[in-house]
Amino acid sequence: MEKVFEGFLGGRKIFANRDALRPDFIPDRFPHREEQLRRVAGIVAPVLAGQRGSNLFVYGQTGTGKTAIVRFVLGQLEAKARAKYANAITCYVNCRVAGTEYRVLAGLGKSLGVSVPFTGLATAEVLSRFRGSLEEQRSFLVAALDEVDSLVKIHGDVLLYQLTRINETLKEGRLSIIGISNDLRFKERLDPRVLSSLSEEELVFKPYTAPEIRDILYDRAKSAFNAGALEDSAVGLCAAEAAGEHGDARRALDLLRVAGEVAEREGSDKVSDIHVRIAEKKIEEDRVSTVLGSMPLHSKFVLWSSYLASNAGVDAAVTGDLYEVYVELCKESGVEPLTQRRVSSLINELDLLGLVNARVVSLGRYGRTKKVKLSVADGQIARVYKDDPWINALAGYVPRCLSKT
Repeated sequence: MEKVFEGFLGGRKIFANRDALRPDFIPDRFPHREEQLRRVAGIVAPVLAGQRGSNLFVYGQTGTGKTAIVRFVLGQLEAKARAKYANAITCYVNCRVAGTEYRVLAGLGKSLGVSVPFTGLATAEVLSRFRGSLEEQRSFLVAALDEVDSLVKIHGDVLLYQLTRINETLKEGRLSIIGISNDLRFKERLDPRVLSSLSEEELVFKPYTAPEIRDILYDRAKSAFNAGALEDSAVGLCAAEAAGEHGDARRALDLLRVAGEVAEREGSDKVSDIHVRIAEKKIEEDRVSTVLGSMPLHSKFVLWSSYLASNAGVDAAVTGDLYEVYVELCKESGVEPLTQRRVSSLINELDLLGLVNARVVSLGRYGRTKKVKLSVADGQIARVYKDDPWINALAGYVPRCLSKT
């Protein structure tokens, strides 16, 4: 290890700032997204004058710049509000990461200084505290709900309806919502009343073309790499690969960053096409881990139920038995469990993702059921979830229904 560490410290540095290639990096410039930037800024600008801005629904495929644009505008808006002493506040919540309506509301309340325990309160109480603080502070809050489709998919659109109607109950203060979704068909799941309120303004982000992705990569590379450490052909290859997968700039940036890391470990002076090819294989291997880590809370609980069943010697658990394990995990975590029908839908989604194998079997006169078996190695699931706070809280917990087997 000493040789590895010293080799890294003493070797030629490829990167000047590798964080410039990470998905959560917010750049100062957005090539080929200037029009979208102006649109979002124009929609939220009224809050600086003490007026509520329109709700905005932003959608488009992964890696088209939606989140980066919205977070950049919110950052600039908050800075301008401080300079002008305007009572405007911004908030960003990733609904997939939050996982539950409770945690989404807790994230919104945090922006107003509302302290909410990790669990223990009714969702209605958290909403009431949030509404009360918004009115008391007379704040104009612009809240971005990223991956809002994951929240609606699991919990329905009740919370979204309450948030879009909250201004009707406020005498002071106002809330504007920016909903962000990768699901182009998300709107079909919404109640017409929610849809009309949320979609006061709409903005579609189209996929990037290969030349546009190349421009983005060159722009980021100026900050990310030292001079002369990157071959032009490597940039072109990253752009071509990403453009072939629906114009995903995020994938292109990841590919270029990992290629740089591969070159750095090999002690190369430059990032070449060879390093890009090696990086491509490595990213494919890491995709499963990314999917596991970014799933909604209840999907994680369903998968963890299958993991526990597998460890208990159940090769393929039937849906009813798996649901029993899932309910115990929810109760142990203080989370309201979903119905068996909705859990069955989650199992179908996990099956489509290739994380489980759900096979329908006939039980004769007792009807039909699914037998669910993990398609991912137990070790990989354990590694991914070792730092997950929800799963960590269940460490060592064996559901009673499994302890009997």
